[in-house]
Amino acid sequence: MLKNILVPIDGSESSDRAVAEAIKLAEPCGAKLNFLYVANINQLAINACLSDAILEAVTKAGNVILDRAMAMVPTGIEKEAFSETGSPAVVILDFAGSNDMDMIVMGSRGLGVVKGVLLGSVSQYIVEQSKCPVLVVK
Repeated sequence: MLKNILVPIDGSESSDRAVAEAIKLAEPCGAKLNFLYVANINQLAINACLSDAILEAVTKAGNVILDRAMAMVPTGIEKEAFSETGSPAVVILDFAGSNDMDMIVMGSRGLGVVKGVLLGSVSQYIVEQSKCPVLVVK
């Protein structure tokens, strides 16, 4: 029985499709959807120093993406949004492990560095390393 579904998102079409699939999974069993936006700070770092303006822009972009995902969820399905920074694959796996996620539902490809998290190679890594089931949505 699914209780907690982790949905890493980045605003891409693939990510939006993952949200839709996660909703379909959550509805019949009453699972909670946990949306996670990971700002890939490793790829944004310039000379290992991030300005406050860059961090603020990344945070705002993440909040917009999270808000959009939350708005897609029908009334009656429990949901929560989280924003983290770091290496996406590592953060996603750590989050899933420390928050008792029963499943990860994610898109197969992301947007890239400037617009969001890169989920192409990340999704492959998650499938290989995750301790819970992973659904990759094309």
